[in-house]
Amino acid sequence: MVALLLGAAGGYLFGALAPFASAATPSSASAEAGFARDMQVHHLQGAELAMIARERSADDEVLTVSKDILLTQQQQAGQLFGWLNSWGLPQAAPEPSMTWMGRPTLAGAADEHSSMGMGTEDGVVPASMPGLATPDQITALSSASGRDFDRMFLELMIAHHRGAIDMAEALLARSRVTVATDFASSVVKAQEAEISLMEQMLEDRPAE
Repeated sequence: MVALLLGAAGGYLFGALAPFASAATPSSASAEAGFARDMQVHHLQGAELAMIARERSADDEVLTVSKDILLTQQQQAGQLFGWLNSWGLPQAAPEPSMTWMGRPTLAGAADEHSSMGMGTEDGVVPASMPGLATPDQITALSSASGRDFDRMFLELMIAHHRGAIDMAEALLARSRVTVATDFASSVVKAQEAEISLMEQMLEDRPAE
């Protein structure tokens, strides 16, 4: 069942992984470029958490989920890196992380995505990247074991996915670049599906 649900979630991403050819090139200070840079950082931490799970969990379902997250987030981080190269833009941000989330929303986009979370209000820049685990949380995860580890991993990854959804929805309110909006829409759909799965896994694994 876990594999089937993950396969369905991965299917949402298929269209977003296709190369793009003729979109207008975003500027270095654009929402698209900021999203590409910050989501790389976000995804690479997701891959780090998944790698810890691959090394420390003995739960088959947790291992399946973590493998899917590891491969997907590494692949997508590479895709985002490729966007910036294709656009002729630097990988390093010319401004503080998450600045793009304070850019004005496009006309009509705020209503269309009114259920969005953090960073969608014009001029509001998140104090930190949403959903990232803290160094202390990563240290605690790396030393946990058994059921405690599995629950901690699932809780951190659910929060991580919710942060990615916040970022993706913020881009949808600020972009009309098809490759970027297709990618962001796919992230929302796939990670919402994975959150539902991981919430059920948490319920099935009560704290000991």
